[in-house]
Amino acid sequence: MLPKTLSIFSSLPSLPRHFQNPFSNSHLHFNPHLPKFSLIKCRAAAAPNSDPQIHVNPQNAPTHIPGSGSEDEGAGAAAPTRGQIFLEHHQAKEASKMVIAANKKKRKKKEKLSGSIKTLSSVDCCYGCGAPLQIQEVDAPGFVDPDTYELKKKHRQLKTVICGRCRLLSHGHMITAVGGHGGYAGGKQFVTAEELRDKLSHLRHEKALIVKLVDIVDFNGSFLSRVRDLIGANPIILVVTKIDLLPKGTDMNCVGDWIVEATTKKKLNVLSVHLTSAKSLVGIAGVVAEIQEEKKGRDVYIMGTANVGKSAFINSLLMMMGEKDPVAAAAQKYKPIQSAVPGTTLGPIPIDAFFSGGKLYDTPGVHLHHRQGAVVPTDDLPSLAPRSRLKGRSFPSDRETISGSRGMEGFSIFWGGLVRVDILKVLPFTRLTFYGPKALPIHMVPTAEADEFYKKEIGLQLTPPTGKQRAETWNGLEAERMLQLRFDDPDRPSSDIAISGLGWIAIEPISKELSTPDAIPELHDNELHFKVHVPKPVEIFVRSPLPVGKAGSEWYQYRDLTEEEEEIRPKWHY
Repeated sequence: MLPKTLSIFSSLPSLPRHFQNPFSNSHLHFNPHLPKFSLIKCRAAAAPNSDPQIHVNPQNAPTHIPGSGSEDEGAGAAAPTRGQIFLEHHQAKEASKMVIAANKKKRKKKEKLSGSIKTLSSVDCCYGCGAPLQIQEVDAPGFVDPDTYELKKKHRQLKTVICGRCRLLSHGHMITAVGGHGGYAGGKQFVTAEELRDKLSHLRHEKALIVKLVDIVDFNGSFLSRVRDLIGANPIILVVTKIDLLPKGTDMNCVGDWIVEATTKKKLNVLSVHLTSAKSLVGIAGVVAEIQEEKKGRDVYIMGTANVGKSAFINSLLMMMGEKDPVAAAAQKYKPIQSAVPGTTLGPIPIDAFFSGGKLYDTPGVHLHHRQGAVVPTDDLPSLAPRSRLKGRSFPSDRETISGSRGMEGFSIFWGGLVRVDILKVLPFTRLTFYGPKALPIHMVPTAEADEFYKKEIGLQLTPPTGKQRAETWNGLEAERMLQLRFDDPDRPSSDIAISGLGWIAIEPISKELSTPDAIPELHDNELHFKVHVPKPVEIFVRSPLPVGKAGSEWYQYRDLTEEEEEIRPKWHY
């Protein structure tokens, strides 16, 4: 047992003689800058069986040491024991862990609301498609040669890397990567349509400016009817693409009014409507001006369905902005890849495009299961995209094709292997005009022979699908819809039958080119009846007729607006 009171130096190990007193040697002199040493006395606890505690303060500071038996805390049996001190430390440690865990949980919840783009900002992605870069799977999106990856990583240049899949897409290879509900059959499926849609769900929690693209050829099928579920109350600039594909002689004033009228019924927060063409740059300058005016420090997101033309639009946008903005001009060097394959973009691609700050995001296309592109074979996807200006193909084309007083009643028209229209009740001079890709052939046969004709010619004359081998696995036209179309004015089209992901069919009750004034029959119920067959998930829309061609400006009627409607309606630009 040690004595109850002792000097701290009595417990230290013995030192060499010449170190015990540094001032005893005559050749050493006092240095006033040396630290001063203090003698600290330690007092054992009053309990007879407790061990003495020795505390050394190396900084010579009057630090309070709990449990040291100091006079402030008192001594004896009332002083905290070592067990109590340990318990207090343990409880404090556990409490701090709970606080840290609670804060971490709040932080994770906040990050989840802020969106996956923020959490993935540290992940290096291909600038062409947005897929995370990887060196394991050669066939998967984002693959980069390991040597190239290490070299670019060493020089911090991974943002300038494009993956192997994008290189193949740029050379015309059809490589799909999206499966699931709305994805594409065949090929390898590395990501689902649901996962791509989830990557956009964070937008409803952020303040952003949305540039929403719609394909004029597939206006209804590409509109994203539930877009509010993705973007919330964020403002929208509606951009209508591919207007250069409309038939020659189309009056854009009529088309613009038709689009605004259809958009107003959607009840969205649309700031303005722009008719554009990424190929000819028509209308792009107006979109640039609108973005600069409405941006207000927010990020800008380009949204739309798959294959609506987002990448082509962004390239045109950067080209137009680069004329005045050096940041946008520099961004053109590493711009998103353009491809005819739906689902080219697999992740959000941030682009530094604004000198004033903020980013421009190219987002993955929203894949919809009700479009024709979701059911045709991968190699047939290019046949669904029109490559040149649309030219309506009409049936009947002239007066000689009409047989008898019933006109085309009892006939069926096949639009490739994707659509069949049974004509049940029409007028003698009723005409159907098909607007869509020229690659799809059109055939008219008697309805009584339609089933046999389809089985025999699917994959041959009726394409897509192309080839008998693909036709064997084709499910056919399983969905049917009965349509009863009313018309009030026989001198204008009654309505359009729009096929999601393909085009539309204009229905003229009495064609002026086929009839003469004295040959118009008496009208009774003003109804036309059709049965339309399509693949099972494909959707059919009946809408007011789109005014295209020279005739469109003759029969289109502008609606009279009240002052309140005039103020609420978005303005359109061309």
